[in-house]
Amino acid sequence: MSLMVDSFGRKVEYLRLSVTDRCDFRCVYCMTEDPCFLPKDHVLHLEELAWIAQAFTELGVTKIRLTGGEPLVRTDCDQLVSLLGKLPGLTDLSMTTNGSRLTKFAKPMFAEGLKRLNISLDTLNPTLFTQLTRNGKLDRVIDGIDSAIAAGFERIKINAVILKQQNDNEVIDLVDFCRGRRLDIAFIEEMPLGEIDERKRARHCSSDEVKAIIESRYPLQLSNKRTGGPARYYTMADSPIHIGFISPHSHNFCHECNRVRVTVEGQLLLCLGNEHAVDLKSIVREFPADIERLKAAILTGINLKPKQHDFGNNQVQILRFMNATGG
Repeated sequence: MSLMVDSFGRKVEYLRLSVTDRCDFRCVYCMTEDPCFLPKDHVLHLEELAWIAQAFTELGVTKIRLTGGEPLVRTDCDQLVSLLGKLPGLTDLSMTTNGSRLTKFAKPMFAEGLKRLNISLDTLNPTLFTQLTRNGKLDRVIDGIDSAIAAGFERIKINAVILKQQNDNEVIDLVDFCRGRRLDIAFIEEMPLGEIDERKRARHCSSDEVKAIIESRYPLQLSNKRTGGPARYYTMADSPIHIGFISPHSHNFCHECNRVRVTVEGQLLLCLGNEHAVDLKSIVREFPADIERLKAAILTGINLKPKQHDFGNNQVQILRFMNATGG
């Protein structure tokens, strides 16, 4: 049972743990074209990441998702998965990845205890894929997805960000791709992080718009599927897959938020859309063996978790890109 209950009565059982701000892609909705990455001494070490994860599991977290940046560019990520996979009480260890390195890492990561994968895929057009990622190769990601299936991963989920006038004509193609491989898919509204200008506002595509496109081909039925995340899931009569919608703009999910984030700099972020944070890195470096002090700081932070984000307010702007936040 989780000991972490915020001031609004929400039980926190889910940690998103960022292991790097670096990535081999430069996706347009995630970072700038020429990002400035953190110096190595600013980044949590392997043992610090594992120590923080242990503190959270002792407080009742049962689900940890490794994020970035791209987690698999970190050379000791397999060691971290091995350490976390042994934590008592952790029932769900997962990772969000761009898929470009899964041909190499899917099988060993699965063997070390990684349970689930979310893989980003916004287009099936090779040229557009390179434009959206600024340097990625679609075939590497498709091969990575197939390698993950072959390695034994189940409940693989594709994450797709739909942008108007760019890939909104591929919604059905992405659904069909997932139907063919029996993959779940979540359509995610672009997060309003980083520098927001009129061009970004114009490309925003709501979950309702994406859902309407899908229903022009496949009638959807609301599902009772829950994953501990913010997605609302639907099913189709002729397919076993689930289609999810994550809607920070159009359908606020804050009332049931059960998660917090720790950035690769060791900042405990209590809400994606607010700047509330607690510095955990300073504690683990000044008091490296004092897990009770670390747990006390986490509990203090949980009480600061805000009621909701303000992504619906056009005046609110979080000047922090997704790769620095930990997607």
